[in-house]
Amino acid sequence: QVQLVESGGGLVQSGGSLRLSCSASGITFRLYTMGWYRQAPGKQRELVATMTSGGSTNYADSVKGRFTISRDNAKKTVYLQMNSLKPEDTAVYYCNGERGWSTSYWGQGTQVTVSS
Repeated sequence: QVQLVESGGGLVQSGGSLRLSCSASGITFRLYTMGWYRQAPGKQRELVATMTSGGSTNYADSVKGRFTISRDNAKKTVYLQMNSLKPEDTAVYYCNGERGWSTSYWGQGTQVTVSS
């Protein structure tokens, strides 16, 4: 059974930092592209950051220079370090694991709220 479990969300003031974690089980983690997506109320889910099995990263323009994705294959965990948070970063953040075109798993999401 595949599980992706996010943690680390919460309420933070504008300019603050949070680190999200996503622990995976049931997959060969090191082979997966891992990513973070977010969905704000009334908006579509959008990509935040991804990291391939080879370590290549991709970021949304809105978070470049503020957020950093990393992974620990031994711990089967992917992280998202979020600095200089803004109210517009408020959303539910979802962890995703993807391999190839047809295999994709999602976590249940963790709420991040940034107050102004």
